[in-house]
Amino acid sequence: MQAYIAEHCGIALGVEKSYLVDMRLGELLKETACLDFRALYRLAANDTSNQLRSRIIDAMTTNETLWFRDGHPFTILKEKLIPQVAEQLRSGALSRIRIWSAPCSTGQEPYSIAMAARDWCRTERGLRPEHVEVLASDISPTALAIARAGRYDESSSKRGLPEEFRKRYFRHDGQTQVVDDEIKRMVTFRQFNLKDSPDTLGRFDIIFCRYVAIYFSDDFRRILYRGMARALEPGGYLLISAIENLREVCADFEPLEHASGIYYRRT
Repeated sequence: MQAYIAEHCGIALGVEKSYLVDMRLGELLKETACLDFRALYRLAANDTSNQLRSRIIDAMTTNETLWFRDGHPFTILKEKLIPQVAEQLRSGALSRIRIWSAPCSTGQEPYSIAMAARDWCRTERGLRPEHVEVLASDISPTALAIARAGRYDESSSKRGLPEEFRKRYFRHDGQTQVVDDEIKRMVTFRQFNLKDSPDTLGRFDIIFCRYVAIYFSDDFRRILYRGMARALEPGGYLLISAIENLREVCADFEPLEHASGIYYRRT
């Protein structure tokens, strides 16, 4: 089963992590009346509708996320990256800014990106919300459904969300916080498997790809980051998590530092 999971969503599970398969696919094993995971593998491999594959991927992908996660990537975005792009917009060198959030999980990261950009537009010239396009992709249809709805309960809406942003960019609906339509219009959601080539998505000025490559094999990490280098405009930027680095993985990026955080520029 681990080989099937690695093949279809890139997640590398060694023997020491086999418990994750038991924990996350146990209910599916019962539901399909399979006696063991070998039988589930055969059933999935022969399922031409790919519905079972989607269920397996959905169960195995991690959707842990929060608003403005880690802080410094969004400080870098507001203090370094958006001002540079805004200058290019003012000069006519660019007509828009494209940002890719991959994977986007249940939407907190791409909406955080949109809010950071919108907040910059409130006080500075050269960039309007309609200039910003955030493509948010994820392999999980369940996570994407939550993200598209933009509706969060009190518990999830409090995780990392500044109170001023909650008041400015959300509305109450009973016990639910709903993302403002102005922010929603800045984000487009799409189901996308990072195992596939990003060439079909177009080119980007900035890519957020955080807390996902840690689950991949070294070989797939190299393929992933090379693909993202191709997807970036020359001089474009990549932000990864604080527990990752590109040393000995991809030579297409130059590390830079700001606000106690590292980000990468395509060389």
